[in-house]
Amino acid sequence: MNQNTRQRHHVVIIGSGFGGLFAAKALRDASVDVTVIAKTNHHLFQPLLYQVATGILSEGAIAPPTREILRGQRNAQVRLGEVIDIDIESRTVTSWTPRGTQETPYDSLIVAAGSSASYFGHDHFAEHAPGMKSLDDALELRGRILSAFEFAEIETEADATAPWLTFVVVGAGPTGVEMAGQIAELAHRTLRKDYRRIDPQQARVVLLEGAPTVLGTFGEHLAAKATKKLEQLGVEVQLGAVVVDIDEYGIDVKDADGSTRRIASRTKVWAAGVAASPLAKHLANQAGLQVDRAGRVSVEDDCSLPGFPEVFVIGDMMDAGVPGVAQVAMQSGKHAAKVIAARAAGRDLHEPFKYVDKGAWRRSRGSPP
Repeated sequence: MNQNTRQRHHVVIIGSGFGGLFAAKALRDASVDVTVIAKTNHHLFQPLLYQVATGILSEGAIAPPTREILRGQRNAQVRLGEVIDIDIESRTVTSWTPRGTQETPYDSLIVAAGSSASYFGHDHFAEHAPGMKSLDDALELRGRILSAFEFAEIETEADATAPWLTFVVVGAGPTGVEMAGQIAELAHRTLRKDYRRIDPQQARVVLLEGAPTVLGTFGEHLAAKATKKLEQLGVEVQLGAVVVDIDEYGIDVKDADGSTRRIASRTKVWAAGVAASPLAKHLANQAGLQVDRAGRVSVEDDCSLPGFPEVFVIGDMMDAGVPGVAQVAMQSGKHAAKVIAARAAGRDLHEPFKYVDKGAWRRSRGSPP
């Protein structure tokens, strides 16, 4: 920022995901200066991570540089750093950079640090069943999935080959359903003629879900339609199946009748749940609040932190009775920006956030969202 703009209202945004980016862009014409602090230098289009994980897309196709996106916005700057502290009393954000820690003051703060995979208290599962929340996760899974076919090709015993050709996806939400379907497409179509000893079409793709249906939040009609499509692709959909342990060689499952069984598999994918960024709990502790089971902090109806109207918590980090989807992050980011812009212009705006589910009308008619 140049010298003559430093005294303007300063907005710090933590995170360059959907929420943070939409908030920054919504402040384009506001009389404020914007600093976006993020631990990566790109904006990640998470809905397509599964295509990177299965080699369909390159990582660059879904991760444009944040600076490139905001380069035409004169009141915005981007800083690479991992936020390690927020002091809501002194209104400062401390981030770690390769050159040490950096403290950034703010007049208004938008916390949009998103979420990470949740293993429900079994964090050791992560070593053998990576989640899919970042480019690193997707590239790790790509290596594991494609290597599984290579290792199966060089095995000489059928008993040793089968686990390499068994892929297990845990969690039948949108991410799990997409991932299982894409692995099946990869095995049964894309790679079917690429090997000499093994037949990739014999690969087994298993989708585990503890609930009695896939896509539980989308209604019975869509759940049934998705299950049918998965089975047509060759995916084994196993419902009422709860994971009790995971190791290098397989996964232990408890079924609805209480019995346990083991699936021998060398490649597992975790898509069973998410937890808010630890920054949500950090804010809650300072504000004397609690977080919910997913680590989200309660907010006022305008997405601000109770008792601190200059701090906004949006997207996956806020406990506001809305789903953890990209549209919530986008809309709450734009809403926070609208309130901040009004205040910076001298108007004391208090306007409740109202989430508009843009897929609801289609789902009510039985069409995919």
